[in-house]
Amino acid sequence: MLLSSIYTFLLCFTNCFFFKVSCSTSEFRLEGDYLLGGLFALHEIDSVTPSRVMSNLNQIMKFAVEEINNSTTLLPNVSLGYEIFDHCSNTRNFHSVLNFISKNGSIRPKEKLNNYQSKVIALTGPYGSSRTITVAPLITMDLIPMVNYGATSYVLSDKLQYPSFVRTNPSNKDLIEMIIHIIRWFGWNWVAFLGSQDDYSTDGLKLFNKYINNTGICLAYQEGLSLNANYSLTVKKIDKLNINVIVIFALKEYARKIIKAAIANNIQDKVWIASHSWAMNQQLPREPGIRKIGTIIGIAERLLSLPGFNEYVYSKAKGTADAGHNVRAKSEVQNKSEKCNQDCDYCSLMTAEDIINESPTHSFAIYSAIYTIAHALHKVLQCDLNKCSKNTIVKPYMLLEQIKKLNFSLNGQQVKYDENYDPIIHYAVVLWRTHVNPPQFEIVGTYDKLPEITLTINKTRMTWHNNGSVPFSNCSFECKAGYSRQPEGFHSCCFTCKKCPRNSYVDFSRDPYTCFPCAESEWSDEGSTTCKTRSVVYPQFTEIPSIIVMISAAWLIILLFAVFCVFAYNYDTPVVKSAGGSMCFLMLASLILSSVSVFFFFGKPTSVFCLLRNAIFTFFFTVCISCLTVRSFQIVCVFKMAAQFPKVYSLWVKHNGQWLFIAFSSFVHLISCVIWMTVNPVKLIADSWTFNDQIMLICEMGNTITLTIVLFISWFLGFLCLLFSYMGRDLPKNYNEAKSITFSLILYYLTWIAYFTAYLSIKSKYIVILNAVAQISSINGILFSYFIPKSYIIIFKPQKNTPTYFQTSIQNYTQTISRS
Repeated sequence: MLLSSIYTFLLCFTNCFFFKVSCSTSEFRLEGDYLLGGLFALHEIDSVTPSRVMSNLNQIMKFAVEEINNSTTLLPNVSLGYEIFDHCSNTRNFHSVLNFISKNGSIRPKEKLNNYQSKVIALTGPYGSSRTITVAPLITMDLIPMVNYGATSYVLSDKLQYPSFVRTNPSNKDLIEMIIHIIRWFGWNWVAFLGSQDDYSTDGLKLFNKYINNTGICLAYQEGLSLNANYSLTVKKIDKLNINVIVIFALKEYARKIIKAAIANNIQDKVWIASHSWAMNQQLPREPGIRKIGTIIGIAERLLSLPGFNEYVYSKAKGTADAGHNVRAKSEVQNKSEKCNQDCDYCSLMTAEDIINESPTHSFAIYSAIYTIAHALHKVLQCDLNKCSKNTIVKPYMLLEQIKKLNFSLNGQQVKYDENYDPIIHYAVVLWRTHVNPPQFEIVGTYDKLPEITLTINKTRMTWHNNGSVPFSNCSFECKAGYSRQPEGFHSCCFTCKKCPRNSYVDFSRDPYTCFPCAESEWSDEGSTTCKTRSVVYPQFTEIPSIIVMISAAWLIILLFAVFCVFAYNYDTPVVKSAGGSMCFLMLASLILSSVSVFFFFGKPTSVFCLLRNAIFTFFFTVCISCLTVRSFQIVCVFKMAAQFPKVYSLWVKHNGQWLFIAFSSFVHLISCVIWMTVNPVKLIADSWTFNDQIMLICEMGNTITLTIVLFISWFLGFLCLLFSYMGRDLPKNYNEAKSITFSLILYYLTWIAYFTAYLSIKSKYIVILNAVAQISSINGILFSYFIPKSYIIIFKPQKNTPTYFQTSIQNYTQTISRS
C-alpha cells in the first residue's frame, strides 16, 4: 500500500512538472513500429577513460536494433525503434524512467494490464545493481520487461519484488559460485574478500559467506571499502595474515585503487581473482609494477565477437569528422562532466578504435538483451518467415510471458532463461598476461551451468607468478593420510594433525575432523584411512590339529566299545567281578558318552555346541568317578571294615549302598549342571579385543559360582576315590587298585590344572583344542590305568582269571594279616 501510494504520487508529480522531455537528437532516438528504451550512464566520469564503456554499450544497442531491422527472418516487415536516455544519477534521471512508462506524456496510475500501454514495450539498463534496484519497482510494477545487461544483485531474482526483471548477465549467485569453484579447483581455503559499499559488493559478500559453508573454504578477511578508505592499510592487513588469494568483488574504480595500493606497498606473489565488472579492464593491466603483485585471474563472458559490429562503428564514427567540435568538447568537459543530459560531450571525442577496443565485458549481454526482446516480440506477433501480424495489440506483459520460453542461438551462444529470468551462463576463466606488451587476456578455462555445473581449467596454460606450482593459500598444511584435523582457533581451516589410534580411521570425504571407530567386524592399524575386515577364526574340521584330536577321540570310542564287549563276554569271570561287575558297564558307557563331547569343539561354534561340549563330559565323567569312588570304598569295606563294623556293612549290602551313592552323587551333580547351564549359561561370544585382525568365536565358561560348584563335586569325588584307594594299598594284588586309580586321577587333576592355566594366560583359538585334549586325556587315564590292564589279563593271561587264582591271593593276604 505504501509503495503504491508513493508510486501514484511520483507519477502525478512528474506528470505535472517533468514530462516536457524531448530527445530530438537522432543519436539517441530512432523511430519504429515498436519502441525500446535504453538507460546508459553517458556522463559517468572515469578518471582514465570518461564514459567509454557506456558509449560502447549504447553503440551495441543501436547496432543490434539496426541488425534486427535488416533481418528477413526475425520480425519481418516490422521495425524496432529506440530511445536512449542518459542515466548517470538516480535523482536527476527519474524523468527518463517515467517517460518510458508513460503514454503521450502522461501516466494513469493503477491502470489494468489489459488497458495499460506504455511508451516502450521493453527496455534495457541501467548499468549497476544500485541504480537498477532504485528504478526497477517503477518499471516492473506494470510488468514492463526490464531486460538488464549490467545488474547482478541476486535480490533482483526475487520475482515477488521484481516480477518483470530479466537479465542477460549472470547474477551474483552464479558469479560467486563460479569463484568458489575456482578456489576449490586449486585447493585454496584461506582467502580474503574485498568489495565496495554498494548493492553489488554487499550482495556478493553475503552470497560468498553463504555458499562457502561446507566447502572447506575460510573467509580470513573481508571488508567493504569506500572510495576514501585507507587501501594501503587493507592490503597490509591481508599480507600480515598470510592470505595469498584475494577476491576483489567490486566495481572497476575500487579494484583500481586496491591494485594500485598493492603495487605501492610492495605486496607480492598473491593471486587476485577479479569479478566480471573489472576482469576485462583494458587500462589496469598496463599499470606500472602490476607484474610484482602476482597472478590475476578473472571471470568474464566467453569473449564472443559480434560480427559486423566493427564495420558498423567505423561507419558511424564521427571522432575525426569535426576537429573543431572536438576542441570545443574538450574545453567543456570540466563544466558538463557533472551533468546528466542528452548531450553526449564525450561521444565526439571517441574514435572508432576507442569504442572497438573497449572492454567487451558487457558487449554480449546488451546484444542478447535486444535480441531477447526481439524474439519475444516475434512470438507475440506470431511471425512466420515472411511477415508478422501487425493487427495484434502488443502489451508489455505479453513479451514477458514469451521471454521465459525462449531458447535460441545467438552467434553460437545459447540464450535461455530459468524460472527467475536469469540466463543459463557460459562463462570463461581469464588469465591476465601482464608480462607481454601489450598485456593480453587469455582464456584458460570454461564454466558451464548446463547440463550440469562444470568448471574446466587448462593447467598447462596457467602460468603462475612464481613460474612453478600452484601458489599455497591455506591456513594449515593438509594432514597426512590417517591423521585427523584438530581445530585450532576460530576458523575450521586452521588445525593441527593427530594420528588416528588403532581400530579407527579418518575419511576426509566424510569428516576430516573425526577418527571414526571401525565396526566390530573390522580392524585397522594406527593412522589408517580405511578399516580391514577381520578374519573369523575357530577350530575348523579341516585343520591338522582338529583332525588329530578327532581321530584320537574316534579311536578312543572304538577302544571303549571293544573293552565293553570284552567285559560283557567275560562277565562271569573273577576279573570282571573284581573290577565292579555290572558297575563296569556304567563306567564304560559314561566314558563313551564323555568321548562324544569332543566332536562339539570343531567347526563354527553355536550356542548349543557351547553347552554340549563341556556339559556332556562333565556330567558323564563325574558319573564314572563316582563309580570308581564307590568301588574303592567297597573293597576297603570288604577287607577292612566288614569285621569291625558288621552292622554297617550288612546295611550297605542289604540296601545296595553302592548304587544309592552313585545315584545320589549323580543327581546332585546333574542339578548343579542344570543350574550352571540355565543361570547365566555358557554362550557364544565374538572376541574382537584380543587380536587386531581376528575375531575369535569362543564359548564363555558361564557363571563362575555355578561352574565352581560343578567342578567341586567332580573333584571332591575324585579326592574321596584317591583316599579310599590309599587305604586299600595293602589289599590282595587282584583287588589292589591304588596305583591305577591314583595314576588316572592325578593325570585328571594335572591335565585340567594345565588347561585352566593356559585358558587364563593364553588367548588363541587352539585353547579350544586343548580343552578337547584335556577331556581325551582324562578318559584315557581311566581307560588305560583301570580297564586295559584287566582286559589284558582276560585276553592274554586267562590263567589269572580263575577262581582258584583269586582264592590263593586272598589266602595269602589273610596269612599275612594274621602274622602281623
